[in-house]
Amino acid sequence: MVLIMLTYLWHNLRPRLGRGFAVVIIAAQPFLAPTAVSAPKQLLVLGDSISAAYGMDLEQGWVALLQEHLNKNQTGWMVINASISGDTTGGGLQRLPDLLQRHSPDVVVIELGGNDGLRGFPITKLRQNLTTLSLSAQNAGASVLLLSMEIPPNFGSRYTTLFRDSYTIVAEQTHASIAPFILSNIALDAELMQGDGIHPTASAQSLLLENVLPYVLPLVQLAESKP
Repeated sequence: MVLIMLTYLWHNLRPRLGRGFAVVIIAAQPFLAPTAVSAPKQLLVLGDSISAAYGMDLEQGWVALLQEHLNKNQTGWMVINASISGDTTGGGLQRLPDLLQRHSPDVVVIELGGNDGLRGFPITKLRQNLTTLSLSAQNAGASVLLLSMEIPPNFGSRYTTLFRDSYTIVAEQTHASIAPFILSNIALDAELMQGDGIHPTASAQSLLLENVLPYVLPLVQLAESKP
């Protein structure tokens, strides 16, 4: 209809307006709204040197391998590695609020506490910090996975037992998911450990991922089921 009217005006008005008159017709096309692209789901790993790929390139670490696995088997996930070598649960507490605000993660994996134990920090403080970390992430809307840690037996059986049990206790109290010791099948194998006897080698990183996957994937699937 618009084109017919413009044609009519052109033929009827041109003789009256003279040759200097020009009509510019702009063809209006339907407005196409941009296709909505959903933001990727976020998985935040808050850890220490075990997750920070100590002694190797960051791309070789188990957290980077987790991103590769999700790229192949899931859709729209971004893994954020917020791990720092030497970090403690106290350090994680200081960093977590900003990380939650910036990334709004759907899943938070907490791999902290090993350095607390190696420094002989009080068990009550360890449990308090782990509890606050878990609840803070949950209150921000994230599911939480605690990765259990262990320390060498030379700290004494009482301390090492209380340390080990802390993760189960915190998980039960905060209703967080929990995974067994991430180095359970690695720590005693000299070929899979670096010279310091504390950090796994690059070749062991795929084994770390295998230890974590059965516990992190259900949380990934749960996040995907939410609108």
